[in-house]
Amino acid sequence: MTDRLVIFDTTLRDGEQAPGIALSPDDKVAIATQLARLKVDVIEAGFAASSPGDHKAVKRIANEVHGPVIASLARTVPNDIDQAADALQTADRARIHVFTSTSPIHMEQMLRKTPAEVLDSIREGVTRARGYVDDVEFSPQDATRSDPDFVVEACRIAVAAGATTINIPDTVGYAIPSDFVALMQRVYDDVRRGNTDVIVSTHCHDDLGLAVANSLSAIHAGARQIEGAINGIGERAGNTSTEEVIMAIKTRQDYFNVEIQADTTEIFETSRLVSRLTGYPIQFNKAVVGRNAFAHESGIHQHGVLKNRETYEIMDPSDVGQQSQLVLGKHSGRAAFGAALAEMDVTLDEAAFANAFERFKELADRKGEIGEAGLRAIVEIETDRSTDKVQLVGLHLSGGDRETPVATVRVSQGENEFEVTAEGDGMVNAAFVALQDAFAIPASLLDYRVNPFTSGADAMAEVNVIIQIGPITYSGRGISTDVVEGSARAFVSALNKALADRNGSSEPEDA
Repeated sequence: MTDRLVIFDTTLRDGEQAPGIALSPDDKVAIATQLARLKVDVIEAGFAASSPGDHKAVKRIANEVHGPVIASLARTVPNDIDQAADALQTADRARIHVFTSTSPIHMEQMLRKTPAEVLDSIREGVTRARGYVDDVEFSPQDATRSDPDFVVEACRIAVAAGATTINIPDTVGYAIPSDFVALMQRVYDDVRRGNTDVIVSTHCHDDLGLAVANSLSAIHAGARQIEGAINGIGERAGNTSTEEVIMAIKTRQDYFNVEIQADTTEIFETSRLVSRLTGYPIQFNKAVVGRNAFAHESGIHQHGVLKNRETYEIMDPSDVGQQSQLVLGKHSGRAAFGAALAEMDVTLDEAAFANAFERFKELADRKGEIGEAGLRAIVEIETDRSTDKVQLVGLHLSGGDRETPVATVRVSQGENEFEVTAEGDGMVNAAFVALQDAFAIPASLLDYRVNPFTSGADAMAEVNVIIQIGPITYSGRGISTDVVEGSARAFVSALNKALADRNGSSEPEDA
């Protein structure tokens, strides 16, 4: 028998408290609308009493967004509760979320109240909120650094005053799962006491990287609401990630034995919207929504995924609005390379495939990741190169600045290799002169173009050249992350065409 788990999203309240985030009312309405599409159960739209802008945003969301319960945060003071009630009055379903601190350091240093005064404020605050709405949540702030007996007493008073949800916040991310479960178990046993009208909730921060772990662990202690924010944004290291909780429950229902109503296919779009409007980027390796969450570069992993997605993916990426990616890089194997070519409708014979794959691995070692444009260039150039009699094996450059540029090229034909060294007006010219000597073919450079595929210091570029030998011109192409090497490869390509044209001679002379 499964229970229902309530997903309470606080992106617009606790999430917005992250440094540098200042959402406009329009931004908040847009995010709330998307959260409704995601089908979270509760949207904490803001802290209505904190500013006129927040009051306006809560009021607009209450009026314009339908489906989820709309909540506003409020301290246990009359004005906060009145402001929350005013902002929520047009909501289809409204909740006032009342909180106060219960840890010794908070009570002494922030509230400057005795424990008895704090308990009185809880009773009065929850009672006042309950006078406005039937759905009232209470949170003892900094519960995990509070005396557990005092937390239980505070929560009992809140329930007696009419609270329907008791939320236990790990406000500073101090808890570890075993301790947090023990506290949640006490609250469940000593506060809820079989009262099925009361829901026990969690609200965990990620200061020690344990927010999601603590929240999920609490389910076995009776928690039936988890509070989080999209992308895990929030104060300091952030909140429990709403999307991670949703997918953990969906993926491991066998373990958690609870159900949620969220539409997981809206997760990726929700994440991107929040990132765009907050200006907070999503780390590449972020679970569920990161760029690399369903990306595979390792040859072993790519081979497995090509055979059966489930070999390395525990979630179907389409379930969250993502898709699998086979990232072609230095760890990729022949299977992934072949699959990428097939996706581009490229078919190669065995020799051409071997040449193209070898060159791909050389470039990927320097570049890291190679996209479709780079793959097409590699295939086209290496397919042409497969018939070349002479191959460029190596290139060494020296000089420059105040010294004369010098290029040493190593070329091969069959089993034979030799080197030629030459000077030039620049590195590219020196390589061109050395290659003319290696081929024993004097040539003139008529046209020279460099076309980058990507940007950055490790940009991969295609070099196109046209050389003239007597009255005849020949073109050549080369590709590399190094312009001089790419140029040398282009010269070799053009010179090989000239060599093939020579009457009865395809042998370069040993220099």
